[in-house]
Amino acid sequence: MHRLHARLVARGRPATAFVLQPEPRTIGHFARGRQLIAGNFLFSGLLVEAKGASIWDISSDNAVVQDEVQGCAWLDDLAAVGDAKARALAQGWVNDWIARYGDGRGPGWTPDLVGRRLIRWINHGFFLLRGQEKEDSERFFRCLGRQTIFLSRRWKTTMPGLPRFEALTGMIYAGLSLEGMEDHVAPAVAALARDCATEVDGEGGIPTRNPEELLEVFTLLTWAAQSLNESGQRPPEELLNAIARIAPTLRALRHSDGSLARFHGGGRGLDGRLDHALATSAVKTRSDDALAMGFSRLTAGRTSLIIDAAPPPKGEASANGHASTLGFELTSGRRPLVVSCGSGRSFGEDWRRAGRATASHSTLAIDGYSSSRLAAPSRLAIAMQERLEDIPTFVQCEISPLYDGRRVELSHNGYARTHGLTHARTFDIAVDGRGMVGEDLLTTLSPTDNQRFDAALDRTSLQGIPFAVRFHLHPDVDATLDLGGAAVSMVLKSGEVWIFRQDGSATLTVEPSVYLENGRLKPRATKQVVLSGRAMAYATRVRWSLAKAQDTPDAVRDLVVSDPADMENE
Repeated sequence: MHRLHARLVARGRPATAFVLQPEPRTIGHFARGRQLIAGNFLFSGLLVEAKGASIWDISSDNAVVQDEVQGCAWLDDLAAVGDAKARALAQGWVNDWIARYGDGRGPGWTPDLVGRRLIRWINHGFFLLRGQEKEDSERFFRCLGRQTIFLSRRWKTTMPGLPRFEALTGMIYAGLSLEGMEDHVAPAVAALARDCATEVDGEGGIPTRNPEELLEVFTLLTWAAQSLNESGQRPPEELLNAIARIAPTLRALRHSDGSLARFHGGGRGLDGRLDHALATSAVKTRSDDALAMGFSRLTAGRTSLIIDAAPPPKGEASANGHASTLGFELTSGRRPLVVSCGSGRSFGEDWRRAGRATASHSTLAIDGYSSSRLAAPSRLAIAMQERLEDIPTFVQCEISPLYDGRRVELSHNGYARTHGLTHARTFDIAVDGRGMVGEDLLTTLSPTDNQRFDAALDRTSLQGIPFAVRFHLHPDVDATLDLGGAAVSMVLKSGEVWIFRQDGSATLTVEPSVYLENGRLKPRATKQVVLSGRAMAYATRVRWSLAKAQDTPDAVRDLVVSDPADMENE
């Protein structure tokens, strides 16, 4: 249906020129631009070495790669290089797209991709038009007009959330920038205002609970508001209020190194994107101790701790949700220490499903189960002893002060139906951020829970219900199990040393793990600290601690700021 509409609008009234000189708002990477010029195409984990090839020939068999290429974000990277060779390549590929797909045939004709592509083409309009023949310029504006008309007719078919925000922001951009397209601004602004009120909740969160996706939404909204202001139009209150709600939430989801927490399919965010977006918004508000989009954040000294303290997303928003309830990430200064494995989407369906499992997060998991049912088990998920169960119906989080720090107490009942067990978790973090004590408890809470636990215990022939508390480490962390197996030494790239210990109630091991990161050719090998044991009674408790052993001169120099908010250009 999208392609039928695309072909119909190919005969629509074309745009003829820019009304306003577009200012690039997107941030590109010089190194990636040089790679494209050299003929090295790296998109969503796929590397194609094809010097002289068209970018449109590399993605036909991979839908994820195809979407990334069709969105034209690579224009940011070529514009970051900005020389004649980069400009000629960008112009050639855009002209090639117009020749192949400009009549509405082929891939790339969905409202979200069209909106994303329009933003890039308009952002880099003068970069693309410089030195072009009149015929090529006219063809470029004709194609911009066709895509704008397509959006005006098809944006309603886009799923609410990020895809629709992309479509509507693209339509606003085009309507404000292109001669003859101004009639499309008012409907797009009205629709954007409605979605700001319905899709961004009162605490500045979105249904997917994906921090990186929230950053993308925030960036689009700030761009739309800027464009309206620059054209002499006041942005609607719903748009401004949504920006004001999201900014403190994003600050709460940012680690001390400036990166975002990697939960529910999100990555750490493009370098500089978060700080630039926050500075552009001019919103100074900070979050209080309340949960931010279901996450709890504590900072102490140089250390940041972010915990998933809510159930996973539900319904349509759960497509990329993770069974990460009570999972945490910890960063010391500018060095990540404890992480989540991340989203494996760019490495194929099996890795995507594996990354969603509870065992891929730094929390407790009962062997063979996740704390939520998010998808049918795949072959790889089964190989990882991963069966997916019901989403927790109850998740609790309380933060309280201690005389020498702060405490977070959490719990969820994700294992109650299958094993009668509730997972309770406590973090005590010292005021200087140099130490943290944790406790994981599996317990029954009612006679019904006791019966379910007894039945689950019987299924193990009274050998106990196996569980593991996992602490996935960043690939730059060098972890060594000390002699005797009583502690694990973890050395950060800066030279900083942390020591992990436990109370002896579980078996301590260091095992292989993976770090899944978009843009890499393959998953990165890393390690995880694992506390494994068996639940034999109605309450099973494991205590552990993380403490900084020393600071090296390199570690001190590595610390640029102690509060990530100071990274913003404010």
